[in-house]
Amino acid sequence: QVQLVESGGGLVQAGGSLRLSCAASGRALSRYVMGWFRQAPGKEREFVAAITWSDGSTHDAVSVKGRFIISRDKAKNTVYLQMNNLKPEDTAVYYCASRRAPIPLQSLREYDYWGQGTQVTVSS
Repeated sequence: QVQLVESGGGLVQAGGSLRLSCAASGRALSRYVMGWFRQAPGKEREFVAAITWSDGSTHDAVSVKGRFIISRDKAKNTVYLQMNNLKPEDTAVYYCASRRAPIPLQSLREYDYWGQGTQVTVSS
């Protein structure tokens, strides 16, 4: 089992920044991939970004490319999502997820472990 706890959400004005954190515990993560997903009201959960724990390979959704940066801190067992130039359409609950895999996965169906989510609200 892998336990994931997100934090860092909040209310921010359009154009502002937030950094989300996902603290992982329960298993050695060297062969895992970590992903960020989001779900807006009335919409399906969608992929945001993913990173492999071992070598830091990343994959971003087109909608956030150039604005969001995913990273990990091995010493702290924590994955981050730095979100810059936020837009009202980025408003959603953001979830951290993980599974054992060698590449950054995009499909939410491929992830085994999920956090409880953190709310991000961007005002216009």
